[in-house]
Amino acid sequence: MAARPLEIGPVGIRATRTIEILRTERGLAQRQLAGRVTALGRPMSNTMLSRIERAQRRCDVDDLAAIAEALLVSPLVLLRGPTAP
Repeated sequence: MAARPLEIGPVGIRATRTIEILRTERGLAQRQLAGRVTALGRPMSNTMLSRIERAQRRCDVDDLAAIAEALLVSPLVLLRGPTAP
């Protein structure tokens, strides 16, 4: 059985955009945010983060939780978007 491509759905796209928006608002470079995520125990390179932000790599739930913690927000903020209640 051939592996099917893992497309990123609308919630995943929203999360990637929100990660980039919040990172930029906080004045963090990708390398800095990736360093924070790594310091929290989830190894992440700036290349991995770049690929997540560009929707070229899926963001699994562990990545999402660590990125949210590094950005000091709830994972729900990343899923709903920066302006959602």
